[in-house]
Amino acid sequence: MRRNMALTSKNPDAITLLLFFCCALFTVMLTSAVVSVSAGRPLTYPLPSSVPLGEKQVLQTFRAYNVAHRGSNGEFPEETAPAYMRAIDEGADFIETDIQATKDGILVCNHDVTLDDTTDVADHKEFADRRTTYEVQWVNTTGWFVVDFTLAELKTLRAKQRYDFRDQQYNGKFQLITFEEYISIALDAKRTVGIYPEIKNPVFVNKHVKWSDGKKLEDRFVETLQKFGYTGSYLSEDWLKRPAFIQSFAPSSLVYISNQTKLPKIFLIDDVTIRTEDTNQTYDVITSDSYFNYIKDYVMGIGPWKDTVVPPLENYLQRATDLIAKAHALGMQVHPYTFRNENSFLHFDFHQDPYVEYHFWINKMGVDGLFTDFTGSLHRYQEWTSSSEKQTLQKIASMVSSFKRG
Repeated sequence: MRRNMALTSKNPDAITLLLFFCCALFTVMLTSAVVSVSAGRPLTYPLPSSVPLGEKQVLQTFRAYNVAHRGSNGEFPEETAPAYMRAIDEGADFIETDIQATKDGILVCNHDVTLDDTTDVADHKEFADRRTTYEVQWVNTTGWFVVDFTLAELKTLRAKQRYDFRDQQYNGKFQLITFEEYISIALDAKRTVGIYPEIKNPVFVNKHVKWSDGKKLEDRFVETLQKFGYTGSYLSEDWLKRPAFIQSFAPSSLVYISNQTKLPKIFLIDDVTIRTEDTNQTYDVITSDSYFNYIKDYVMGIGPWKDTVVPPLENYLQRATDLIAKAHALGMQVHPYTFRNENSFLHFDFHQDPYVEYHFWINKMGVDGLFTDFTGSLHRYQEWTSSSEKQTLQKIASMVSSFKRG
């Protein structure tokens, strides 16, 4: 009969072998957790959540927020239920969406004012006569517009992937969803997941959609949030139960709702060539010291296009602006957009590695949140580089090293 190896200092090989086994087991467990998270849930969801609030894992607030930009739209068609459920499974802190209104006044999730690039509307002959031209932010735009469709009509359309270099297998399978359906997906998560809705193109929507009671998109937007219990100020007990940020490129909309809700608001900042849609102000004006001192009374942060924070030249990063420093000096958070894994979106400085880009923005630029199309990538980066994770791996490595020396 073979003798058992005694786990004593007289048998260092046995100890080393055991430690290596533990390290391997730890690695397998970590990898399995990541794989299981990425595997996804069935593409159905109950409404409303069946998970008691008190049993949910709380939202992390100790590191930069992982904001799923239109859901995990690097994998699924944007702003669909599967894109949001995938993002939640992959570790998103917040799921982000854009809110517009239908012809019959229902709030829906869709980024563009038109349906052309993200749905199969062009294949629906019954809607051929809906194609028209409107002025949107001083530019004549032609297409099929959300505001010209009822909710019932929109539900006959199917979403498709915006970019042809991304996975096309889900084209034509999923419906557009309403604001309430989007909220219900977040509330149904097995942990606390925040929402990050945008008041999208309010000037255009309010021009074309009229509610009988005289209210506006902004009013309906806030009423929907309140209906589902989203009311608290940042980091308050109510907010931690129902975390939400409200975002908009239209500063007057954020000012307008400031007396209606305590929820934290983020002022989105577009490229340097784009004027604000409501106040017609230039980039230089809205990023000036005087304007920041004004808007800080209504918002708790800014969401700038990342190339305005660190401008590129011939795809190489140039010297960073003082935008982040100015915002932080006034107590405002900074949540830049949009982070994408594909090489076509990565500056040469990052060597075709999205993790290098995340390291730059989180650890060097010090941002407080990031909008990403690939939630899983950001989540894995943050997990692998978090203090507790690194300390655990360092302790195991140290133990193995010390026993080897012994």
